[in-house]
This record gives sequence, C-alpha cells and structure tokens, in this order.
Amino acid sequence: MATVPWDLLLEILDRFPEGASLEEVMLGMNPAVPRRTLQRWLSALVDKGSVLAIGHARARRYKVLQISHQKIEKIPSIIPLSKEAEDIQSEVLQPIQARRPVSYKREFLEDYEPNVTYYLSEDLRRKLFKMGSSEDGKYPAGTYARQIFNRLLIDLSWNSSRLEGNTYSLLETERLLEQGKAAEGKGLKETQMILNHKAAIEFLILSAEQIGINRYTIFSLHTLLSDNLMSDSAASGRLRSIPVGIGRSVYLPSAIPQVIEECFNSILSKASHIADPFEQAFFLMVQLPYLQPFEDVNKRTSRLAANIPLIRKNLCPLSFIDVPEQIYINGLLGVYELNRVELLRDLFVWSYERSCALYSRAQKSLGEPDPFRMKYRTAIQQAVRGVVQNALNKKQAVAVIREQALALPSTEQARFIELVERELQSLHGGNIARYQLRPSEYETWNKSWH
Repeated sequence: MATVPWDLLLEILDRFPEGASLEEVMLGMNPAVPRRTLQRWLSALVDKGSVLAIGHARARRYKVLQISHQKIEKIPSIIPLSKEAEDIQSEVLQPIQARRPVSYKREFLEDYEPNVTYYLSEDLRRKLFKMGSSEDGKYPAGTYARQIFNRLLIDLSWNSSRLEGNTYSLLETERLLEQGKAAEGKGLKETQMILNHKAAIEFLILSAEQIGINRYTIFSLHTLLSDNLMSDSAASGRLRSIPVGIGRSVYLPSAIPQVIEECFNSILSKASHIADPFEQAFFLMVQLPYLQPFEDVNKRTSRLAANIPLIRKNLCPLSFIDVPEQIYINGLLGVYELNRVELLRDLFVWSYERSCALYSRAQKSLGEPDPFRMKYRTAIQQAVRGVVQNALNKKQAVAVIREQALALPSTEQARFIELVERELQSLHGGNIARYQLRPSEYETWNKSWH
C-alpha cells in the first residue's frame, strides 16, 4: 500500500485559511490521486481531529485546525518563547500521525518534590512576586481580589470561556453578567459556561478565607463550572470512573479509578506543601489537566484553581488576558505528550504580566508598546469614536465593531474586537481627548451605555 502523503495534504489545506474544496485539493496533488482515495484520506484527517469539514456534499470544504509550520515563526513576536518552548511547539505541531501515542505516567507527578523540584526558577518566582504583590498582603485573604471584583469577574469569565472556544465577546459577557441578558445567536451551552464561571469566581473570592488546595475546594470549583453541562449531572464534583480521550492529541489519560484517586490525592498533597504561591498556581495548571480527574471541564477547573494561592496571598489574580487559544493548547500538549512544561511556563509568565498590567495600581513597565495596537491605532480610535458619537448601547456596539473588524485579516479580527471593547470599558471623562470626543458626546453615550 502506498504511503499516504499527510504532510502534502496539510500543506495544500494550509493555503486556504477559509477551507479548500475537494477539487482545490485535487489540483494541488502531485502525483494525482483518484477522487475517492482523496476523500478517504481527508476523512481520516477529519476523524483524527487535524482537519475540520465544513458544509455537505459538493459544498463541503476542508480546513486545517492546527497552526502550520509557516506560522510558528510568528509566535515569538506575540509571546517571547525560550528555545525549549519553541522545541515543544515544533514537536506538538507535527501531524498527529507522526506523534507517538503515550499514556499517563505517574512518575511525572511522583518525581516532583515540593520545595525541592521547581517548574518556575527562583528568578521567575521573584519577578512574578514583584509584579503581583500589593499592600493588601497584610489584610485578610481575598482583600485585593474583592477590590477589583467586578472587573475580574468579567475578564476571567470571558477569557477562560474563550479558551474553550466560547464565541461570546467581552461586551456580550459583560452584558450577560451585569444585566442577565444572553447574546443573540449564541447557544445555551456558551451562555451556561459563562454563568458557571461567574458562580465559581464568586465562590473563590467571597470564600477566600475558607478555601484551600483541598478536595472540598477543587470539587466545589468543578461542580460550579460544570453545572448543567455534563451528560450525567452526578459527575459534577466527582472523580471519573470512565475512560476519556483528548481531542487532537495522542495522549491517553489513565482509565483506572484507583490510579485517578491516588494521583488526585497526591496532587493536592504536593500542591498544599509548596511554599511559593506562583509555583503552587503553575503546578495545578500542569498536573490537574494532565491527570484529567473529571469526565470533563478539567482545564477550566485548573485555571480557576491556579488562582487559589494568588487570591489567598492577596496577589494579583491571573485572568488569562490576551492568551492565544492555540498556544495554550500547544502548551498543554507539551505536558500531555512530552511531560515538558516550558511552553506552558512561558505562557503563564507572559499572561501574568498582562494581568498585572491591567489590575495593578502601581504602574509597572512591560517593555515595548503593543505592536498590534500601534498597527491599528487609527482604526481603533475610529471604532471607539463611532460608538460614542452614535450613542450606541452595548448590544449595538458589538454588532458595529464586528462589522468593522471584517475589513481586517481573519487572523486579526478577534484581537481587534477585544481591543476596541476594552477601550470602551475604560473610557471616562478624563481620557476622551484621546478619541477627539467632546464632553457632551461622552455624557450622551454614557447614559445609553450604562
């Protein structure tokens, strides 16, 4: 049997960001292959999770779900990556057929010794503490988080949901959480996901003095995050007893209930003995998803669990602002398939810097200005000015901003929408000159906005 040219197929599909028809793929094949053979190969890629099939019959198009190797070179311009992290990216971006299947390795957890083993170097931990510390450290747990409660509630709910593929925008999330109004055209699952995040974040912050890295807290987080989203409602807040798979990965988590129970208890024990709050947070982001202790909603649980030590120590919380979904997935794949943390570590540090910049009362430099913001400075200003001058409310603004974003390359539209929405969130009477707005225009808009 002839070898299937998987790399060539993916390379051809990469040329069509919006998806390629069967005929377009056939034209790129050299040597040519029979139509039925090509259909069979593409179906195999769809089954493996490497390619998405859109439409039916003659209208069907095929779209690559993984970042191509040509795009990898652009990633360091977004997030500074170490050589080790870049190596991980190269490994996990190989076609799934080229990656060796692996199962859960207990030694990855067992070899970790609290306060002896470190995922984060001493220099990194010191840097993170300097960025995230506040004068609230001497006050009761959760004081800092409560002071930024409303903003954190929206940001963390939206970003964590976004990393799960949720299509709510930032303003739609704000409208849902503040006014209880679901966005039009969104599925019930997406709305429920965001509302569940709200309940889980409220639990963390309002119970900051009682929570800890223990079964009660982690089970409670999972219960709240998975509410009304599990096929079996009894699976919420309960360790799984059935096998689970990881989409687009060759990693197979343990299916043995005894192993899951023992390793879950070990994760909690080790994490609770880690002295440094940032090492604690990152350890949970690594080990909880790797074990997959629940039937679903494991990544969401780990992201909110990572905030437990930060909230308790009155450090700046981590809200995953600007984190690219694909790089986050790649970081987890590095853990799942290679037992390596460097890519997820670089993303964790970068993301925490972004959170500190947004919430910290002290102005801390993050280096060079955002190149994306500079590139689209005029377009962002025009979008904000248009929303205000037309006195649009949040629902109207979402539609207008999305329409304006269509003029940008498809890969940059989501980032543009987020930036415009954040600018509108932070607009006040003292900074309207940035957008060439008059006080009367701002006042009229502010009434409709709120």
